[in-house]
Amino acid sequence: MATNFMFKVSQVLKRNPDGSHATRAERKKVLKLVDRNLSELGFKKLALHNLGPKHLNAVIGMWMANGLSTGTIKNRVAHLRWLLEKIDKVGVLPKSNISLGIPNRVYVTNQDKSRELKEDQLSLITDAHLQASFRLQITFGLRREESMKICLKEADKGTYLRVTKTKGARQRDIPIITTQQRELLEQIKPLVGVGSLIPSDVSYKTQVGRYEQACIKMGIDKAHGLRHAYAQKRYQQLVGLPCPAKGGPKRGDMTNEQYETVKLIRTQISEELGHGREEVTAVYLGR
Repeated sequence: MATNFMFKVSQVLKRNPDGSHATRAERKKVLKLVDRNLSELGFKKLALHNLGPKHLNAVIGMWMANGLSTGTIKNRVAHLRWLLEKIDKVGVLPKSNISLGIPNRVYVTNQDKSRELKEDQLSLITDAHLQASFRLQITFGLRREESMKICLKEADKGTYLRVTKTKGARQRDIPIITTQQRELLEQIKPLVGVGSLIPSDVSYKTQVGRYEQACIKMGIDKAHGLRHAYAQKRYQQLVGLPCPAKGGPKRGDMTNEQYETVKLIRTQISEELGHGREEVTAVYLGR
């Protein structure tokens, strides 16, 4: 049986369906975890309207004590901030994560996390819609959910692909600049018509399950590395050199003028990937 706290949280979630399906699912998962953690910490009958600094500091302290990564903790805190905003209790947490004792995330590893899918791997996927989704990820750097929910009839603007069903509802335009990109779109359109890449008789949840099974079948743990590969190819196209993660020049190898030019290109790639910050590209490209 749900606690009073989680019952009220569920009402907030229903009234505010912000973000993509994946974001909403993760938000609910994190807030359920918060409810459980509060109980484990002794706050068993806490009402949502009584949620205060001591409760959230205790929960965040538990996460840090459990050795969770900075990225995981920051993502969870972001969901907490969303909840506090919806119940008009923004002041419960300080604006800065540093004030909560959460260190800055380290983006730069200079490790190549890109993944390539060969034709023989893709040929293992007999579901035409799924195979098309993977090809869109490879060719346009789409996220998993985007590659399934995109409606090409609406998204194809001729010289760019407009992605609207995105994480955080952040619309973006991805340039269509190669023959390969154009040919792929024209190949997929007859398959989907005016719809998305999820068959009309299949739910998104079911298609995600099929997608995950397809990853296993092709021998990859996750397909996020396809976005890394897209970012690295775009860097090569725009800069004319491999990115640091691929052995290209690092920040210390460039003059200030060269680095400023590269920084502008990184910002462009960040936008194409659906991020709003240039520094995030260090995860994909190295630094």
